[in-house]
Amino acid sequence: MIYEFQGYIPIVHQSSFVHPLAAVTGNVIIGKNCYIGPGAAIRGDWGQIVLEDGVNVQENCTIHMFPGKSIVLKESAHVGHGAIIHGANLGRNCLIGMNSVIMDDAEIGDESIVGAMAFVKAETKIPKRSLVVGNPAKIIKEVTDEMIAWKTKGTELYQQLPKECHDSLKEVEPLREVPENRKLQDDVYKTLRETFKKK
Repeated sequence: MIYEFQGYIPIVHQSSFVHPLAAVTGNVIIGKNCYIGPGAAIRGDWGQIVLEDGVNVQENCTIHMFPGKSIVLKESAHVGHGAIIHGANLGRNCLIGMNSVIMDDAEIGDESIVGAMAFVKAETKIPKRSLVVGNPAKIIKEVTDEMIAWKTKGTELYQQLPKECHDSLKEVEPLREVPENRKLQDDVYKTLRETFKKK
């Protein structure tokens, strides 16, 4: 759902997809080919939130800030399921792992990867290409070319998803039994561990 707040109406590029069970409120600008999953809350009630082209905000994420702050999720930023971004800025092509919390005035550098369930303290500055894990979050190494190639491929799947949702997503009544001809989806993307085991 898209909500006006105090005269601010969200701006969503027509190529992007906001799930009907997401809530986008107020001063929010969403660029091209962005995906906003069900249960996500993007609250631009106290400041501006900008999602540049190709950003995805997955299920049950929250994006908000203190009054008067404005934040930017740069091109191809990838926010995993259940993450909270509170008043932080995300760099280009970064990955925020599932259930991570990124606090006020933190900055995540371009092409950095924040591991699942990490807690990035307020005002933390993460340099580009950093691999960050833990609570409190710590940099453990530099992101390799192979790791960022894996991340970029995963984000590209989410950048294709808005068109697929526009073309085929619809509310239906459930089937009551499994059809004989029901096929499984293609195995087009592996976990990071699976990817590196093959080498």
